[in-house]
Amino acid sequence: MSTAPQLVVHRDKELMAQAAAARLITRIVDAQASRGSASVVLTGGRNGNGLLAALAAAPARDAIDWSRLDLWWGDERFLPEGDPERNITQAREALLDSVPLDPKRVHAMPASDGPHGTDVDAAAAAYAEELAAAAGPENHGPVPTFDVLMLGVGPDTHVASLFPELPAVRETDRTVVGVHGAPKPPPTRVTLTLPAIRAAREVWLLAAGEDKARAAAIALSGAGEIQAPAAGAYGRGRTLWLLDAAAASQLPRSLYPPASA
Repeated sequence: MSTAPQLVVHRDKELMAQAAAARLITRIVDAQASRGSASVVLTGGRNGNGLLAALAAAPARDAIDWSRLDLWWGDERFLPEGDPERNITQAREALLDSVPLDPKRVHAMPASDGPHGTDVDAAAAAYAEELAAAAGPENHGPVPTFDVLMLGVGPDTHVASLFPELPAVRETDRTVVGVHGAPKPPPTRVTLTLPAIRAAREVWLLAAGEDKARAAAIALSGAGEIQAPAAGAYGRGRTLWLLDAAAASQLPRSLYPPASA
């Protein structure tokens, strides 16, 4: 069931990253207090990495029990291990290498020089199996119920590596698929599908900058998910759009939140 999106608009992208990092720390600590562990899906890109850098700099980060945190990814560029363009490589640099994570709980998507070689579809199937193995009976499906799943929003409304009109955004059964011919480089990627995204308790969509304004307006104004994948990204309990003023500049006033930071 779709949850109506809530919007929070911040003055600029730096404030947005800091506030989102503080919000994420709170969610992780709350989940660990209530269930013993927490599960978060990370996103790459400018805003995802900005949030991770802000989290690394936040004094409150030490409130998290990093050994009881599972990290997953919403998508990944199908490139060799350690490639600077891979989301995991950028995440390690921004945050992961500076906190005491349990390596077994850092669930990187396969690389193109991994056990599946250059077969992106086999790599995607393997990640789907890893997700299914981590799902318990309480999850009622083939993926864990992530506490927070974060997504950057592209100027074309893509989220993860789900691009408008391409086959991956139409997927209704599989939780992870290989992407061939993505319209932005590299063309070959691995991505969660909308059914996997919607398993999350909370889905957060991050958009900062004027180049994201039209995408935010389209996705939040009733567009269909095939044409605007961001419109199809929502959580079981909460869907949160975290924007800066530039990205919110084309939103209809009826959508604008009554109180924004």
